[in-house]
Amino acid sequence: MKAGSNLEKVLKAGHFAVTAECGPPRGADADLVRKKAAYVKGNVDACNVTDNQTSVVRMSSLAGCLLVKESGTEPLIQMVVRDRNRIALQSDLLGASAMGVHNLLCLSGDHQKFGEDPGAKNVFDIDSIQLINMVKLMRDEGVFPNGKKLQGEPKFFIGCAVNPFADPYEIRVPRFKLKIDAGADFVQTQCIYNMSKFKQYMEESRQEGLHERAYVLAGVTPLKSAGMAKFMKKFVAGMDIPDEVIKRIADEPKEKQAAKGIEMCVEQIQELKEIEGVAGVHVMAIEWEEKLEEIVGTAGLLPRPVID
Repeated sequence: MKAGSNLEKVLKAGHFAVTAECGPPRGADADLVRKKAAYVKGNVDACNVTDNQTSVVRMSSLAGCLLVKESGTEPLIQMVVRDRNRIALQSDLLGASAMGVHNLLCLSGDHQKFGEDPGAKNVFDIDSIQLINMVKLMRDEGVFPNGKKLQGEPKFFIGCAVNPFADPYEIRVPRFKLKIDAGADFVQTQCIYNMSKFKQYMEESRQEGLHERAYVLAGVTPLKSAGMAKFMKKFVAGMDIPDEVIKRIADEPKEKQAAKGIEMCVEQIQELKEIEGVAGVHVMAIEWEEKLEEIVGTAGLLPRPVID
């Protein structure tokens, strides 16, 4: 399949890729998306638009993607299996591709009990690995899972997410392999603070040859404060923030902690660039998109490559 995705072209050309994230608003104000999109423009190869993250109702990922695309940045649609059965998933995939959205991240989705509508019924008709496989079948074979022929294959660069720090650790690399076997072209990781554990994860992935089968985009999130670091360590499932990382930012005066967090994030990116098998970074500057250009630029990743 000819690449329809700029992100795919950048990675195939051997450049160190950069993606970021725009969380849609909890309402219908399109200008809130456009404001975030203005911060990412020119600083990334593609921008994720999240799909009702933390099970909180927001503007749809597809609508957000179209606004990001309209603003001049290539979008990356996220799709969770929590809220849709396989019919709705296939329908939304066809619609997204028809509208020129060619990057896709397949996810399970946070359980609704973590959101504001815990009584909502989940779906989970298929899991995220089955979703990956379904998209690959539609893209590469031109057929629906039921065997019926498509009237135009969706063009997607297929992504998945992995968390190298979740328990039990022993299944992390095997689960990554399952997603690649299902058809994932790239992966975005949970944000990384425990660099030694991530290096172990990458070493084990390389032993399986996984780094040669899918592009790994390592996740980073700049810390705004020691309070943010402590909260994430305590309350965000699967988050591994070593005490020495927290101490480093906590040792700064409060008014200097944000700047230290950005400095630490840049250091992380530079360290990640040296790890064999890491093909790029996914910068999750949560509600801090205005700092993206500073982070990416200071890390030496600007200007972004332009590939015809």
